[in-house]
Amino acid sequence: MILRIGLTGGIGSGKSTVAAIFEVLGIPVYYADAAAKNIMNNNPELKEKIIQRFGADSYKNGELNRSYLGQQVFKDKEKLALLNSFVHPITIRDGLEWMDRQKTPYAIKEAALIFESGSQKDLDYIIGVFAPEELRVHRTVSRDKITPEAVRLRMKNQMNEEEKMKMCDFIIDNDEAKALLPQVISLHQKLLALSNDKAFS
Repeated sequence: MILRIGLTGGIGSGKSTVAAIFEVLGIPVYYADAAAKNIMNNNPELKEKIIQRFGADSYKNGELNRSYLGQQVFKDKEKLALLNSFVHPITIRDGLEWMDRQKTPYAIKEAALIFESGSQKDLDYIIGVFAPEELRVHRTVSRDKITPEAVRLRMKNQMNEEEKMKMCDFIIDNDEAKALLPQVISLHQKLLALSNDKAFS
């Protein structure tokens, strides 16, 4: 039985960078955000629900209108919760089906909202990627070309970072003080050992 590993962290923490290193080590990664976008574009029932609740402008030429939907939900917690209640269950199910198809000792699900969506209950261990808030803001501003205020608004919709890290089984520091690669390789060895233990238990 494959070990199911979660990989999480707040916006700008560097989850995707850490995930990419695991991929280089031969570990498959399910990117929940990309999967959710794909599902929102291709699941007819979900599309219908989103259009009914958020308006016809939610899609443009059949494709998800991310900027329109983002403006709707990032300033309104109730709307965000409603959208998540549509999208999360389908994405969680898709992720579990994907995990079951993998042949490696363990596989990773990379998602910002593991705890918020309740998907931690389906995972064996969770890795948290930690970076200080100012560094996360700086990275996101550079990456997404948005204002620091817009980044902080998104952060408000995510769980407090310190609280999130306390709930994780392993922490990777991505604060630019500690080298990332040795931390990931060390954790990779631990997870291989844990999957070996699980196989023989």
